[in-house]
Parts: sequence; C-alpha cells; structure tokens
Amino acid sequence: MFGRMIRVLKERVKRHWPRLRLRTILFATLFLVAALPGIGAVFLRVYENTLVRQTEAELVAQGAALAATAQAIWPGAPPMTMPARDAFHPEPPTIDLSETPILPERPAPVATGTAPSPDAVAAYAKLRPISARTRQTTLAAIMLLDGQGRVLTGPDAGRSYAALPEIRAALAGHPETVLRRNGAYHAVYRFEWLSRAAAIRVHYARPVIVNGKVVGVMLLSRSARALFKGLYEDRGKIALGVLTIFAILVVLSGVLSRGISRPIEALARATRSVAAGRGNVPEAPPTAAVEIQALYADFAAMAAAIERRSHYLRDMAHAVSHEFKTPLAGIRGAIELLQDHDATMAPEERRRFLANADADAQRLSLLVTRLLDLARADMAEGMEDATGNVAAVVARLAGSARDHFASVDLDIPDTLPIVAVPDATLEAALSTLLDNSRKAGATAVKITARADKDAVTLCVSDNGPGIAAGDRARIFEPFFTTRRNSGGTGLGLPIIASLLHASGATIALTEAAQGTAFELRLPLRD
Repeated sequence: MFGRMIRVLKERVKRHWPRLRLRTILFATLFLVAALPGIGAVFLRVYENTLVRQTEAELVAQGAALAATAQAIWPGAPPMTMPARDAFHPEPPTIDLSETPILPERPAPVATGTAPSPDAVAAYAKLRPISARTRQTTLAAIMLLDGQGRVLTGPDAGRSYAALPEIRAALAGHPETVLRRNGAYHAVYRFEWLSRAAAIRVHYARPVIVNGKVVGVMLLSRSARALFKGLYEDRGKIALGVLTIFAILVVLSGVLSRGISRPIEALARATRSVAAGRGNVPEAPPTAAVEIQALYADFAAMAAAIERRSHYLRDMAHAVSHEFKTPLAGIRGAIELLQDHDATMAPEERRRFLANADADAQRLSLLVTRLLDLARADMAEGMEDATGNVAAVVARLAGSARDHFASVDLDIPDTLPIVAVPDATLEAALSTLLDNSRKAGATAVKITARADKDAVTLCVSDNGPGIAAGDRARIFEPFFTTRRNSGGTGLGLPIIASLLHASGATIALTEAAQGTAFELRLPLRD
C-alpha cells in the first residue's frame, strides 16, 4: 500500500515536473546549499544555542573574577599569590539547548533557623559595591552565599539554597551551570515565541575556596540574549556573510555555466547543424569540464563515423546500381528478343539467349549473396573472449592449398601466441587470399608469421602477375575487380577487411619484388 502511494506520487511529480535548464538546476542547487546555514541558524537554533553558550561564558568569566575577589577579601584568608605562567584552567561552556534540561524557576530559599556565617557577611559587605557596579554593566543578578548555602542579607537572610543542584555542586567544589525558566518573562518581539531561550535564565554557581575549604558560593544568573535582538545586533556581520555567500554563488554559477552549461548548449547547436549537413562539431571550449571535452570528442568521432558511413552508403548504392545494371540489361534484352522473334527464332539461337539470361541471373544471385556477406561483415562485432591459433589455421589451409599450387612455403614459429581474432575469421581471410592468388595464375605462395609485444604479423605472398600500380589504391573498394569477365565480384577483399576490422585486426597490401603480398596484423589475446 505504502509502495503504491509512493509510485503514484512519483508519477504525479513526473507529470508536473517543469523543464529546467541545466544552469537553473545548478543555481537552485547552489542557492539551496547556500541557504542551509541560514535555515540551520533559525530553525535548528544553532545561532540561538551560540547566544546561550555565550551568556554562560560571560557568567563564568564574571564568577571567576568575583570569586577571586571574595577569596582576597575573606576574613582570615592568606595573601593571594601569583599563579604559574602556564597554569591555565579554562572552563568551556557546558550547556546545550538541545540536550540540557530546563529546570523550573528558582524556588524560594528554605528556612534553616540559623544565622549566616559572620565571615561571609563581612566579606559580602566589602564585595557588595563591586558586584553592584559589575551588575550595572553585565545586567547579571549576583549573590554571595555562605559555606552552607545560606543567604547573607535581606529578608531571606539565613535561608538556604543548599538543596538546589547547582548550589550542591558548588558546595562540593565544582562550578555548575543550569538552565531555569524565567517567571518574570514577557514577550517583547512579535515572533519571540519561535525562540526556545527567550523564557529561560542561565544560572551559574561558583565555589569560593579559602585555605582549601569551600567557604561560600558565588551565584550569578542572567537571561540569554534574545534571538532576534542578537540577529539585529549582528545584522552587519550577517549581511556581510549573506553577501559573501551570494558573491561566491555568482562566481560558482559562472564557473559552472562556462564549464558545463554553455559547452553543452554549444554542442547541442553543433549537433543540430551536423544533422542538417551544415557543419562539423567544433573544438571543445578550454573552460569546459574534462567530461564535457570528452563528450565533444565523442560527438566529433560519431559525426565523422556517420559522415564516412554516409559516403560509404552513397558509394555502395552507386556501385550496386552499376553492377546490377549490366546483368539486368542482358536479361531484359534476351526477354525482348524472345518476345519479338520467338516464332522465327531457331532453336539454337533461343538456347543461346536463354543461356545468356541464365548466366546474368546467376551473376545477380552471386552479387546478392556477396552483398549479404559484406553486410554481415560490416555489422559484425568482435567477441571479447575470441581466440585464434594462427599456426593451426595456417597448417590446416596449407594442406588443401598444396592441391592447387606447385609450392606452398610456410615460415611459422612453433611459439606463436594466441591472437584475439576467431579461427573462422582467420580461415576466411586466408582462404580468400589464397583463392585470389590461384585465380591470378600464381604457382607458389609463401606464408610467414612473426610476433611482437602487441600483435602477430602474418604475411601472404605469391609469384603471380601482381597488381597494377593504378589499381593498388582501389583493391579494398567494394565491386572493384580486374576479373569481371571471369565472374569476379570485387567483394572478397572488402569482406575480409571488415571481418578483421571487427576483431581489431588490419589487412594491407605491401610491396613485393614479385607477385602480390598482403600483411595481416592480428592483436594478441590478453
């Protein structure tokens, strides 16, 4: 059920998803990333938590100063000495709005029936003006308790705060910070309800230690700086940060536009031009990303391959029409003669015309068959795991070749490596070359093989009449043949060239002192 709802929702989103430009997607992504710190500051209260921790740090600093002052003026306290230069004991903030519990408002002190410590009262009399002036600046509530947690002066004198957790920790000699609700709070800003820290106060208790004994507790409390007030007071810094982020965003958008968006748009325009036959794929812009530059190269290679294939198809169509025209004309002529002169034509003449038509039909059938072979060869794909044993194929074909040649000379090392060309392709290529040599009138052939680190080079040569200089450049063109009258189709060499190319191999006509020589370069099997 839930999965079906997800699929329906995804389909609905797909139907209504707008078509967006790449630069729009990039800008939106960067904008969202840039906005995340602001979202975290407001909704995750990161900034507000910082304000509360800042308040705690300020209370810690005030408490340390006032506690040290109380220790110095405490009755009977020994003179204070300078600490060691490297004796540092920092007190980092410990509260966290997301983890620290918020305690109820501080309750009234509990009656004890005993008077506060006289020494604490005397020390507070000296400390009171100092704490009052401190409060004028810091706005913190400051109170000194004696060693039992009792209030020293005022209507609550003698009453105790010893039961409070922060006072218990301080009486044990450990400073403690807690968060308590502020009963006197009332909203000042319209949206202050969004702030968790608006209605709380930070309470900090620090022990006053004289002669190694806790003789009093310095208790300070203050409301944390309001979130929106803090934002207003830091508006300059926040605005500078926002402007800096937007400036970086603009720069990044420009970089991404030049590196991705613009090159892709230029490639799209070039592709449309190539499709319309009006141009080529340009060079990739130097500012484009490496992947985009590779895409340009791939498109250029694809366009060149399409252009070559287009020329190939056009030339093939022209050659096919030319090759088919002659036998079709002969068949049609024979049919017209038979139709026009069948009654007066001698039986011998009728048989001759029918034989000519049959020969032309056989040639058409052979051409169609060879064209199918060429098409299969052109569309053939090399097999990744193809293997071929050159020595075995050559040995097998040499046996049958000796029935047609006076001499078959082999120079094949026993340690030839395995090649990445199938045995069937090797056999087809060698059979075609040997058959061409036989039809050209050669009486001797020689097959040699040599291996290097990349390939096996196979050479097939004969002692025939050779190929004329003017024809050497055209022998791999479809339908080019010097034996048309004897039934040659001109498709044998193109077929084996395509088959070898599909396996990563090549075939080329090489120079020979006598006859004809072909060189096949066969890649090794990894």
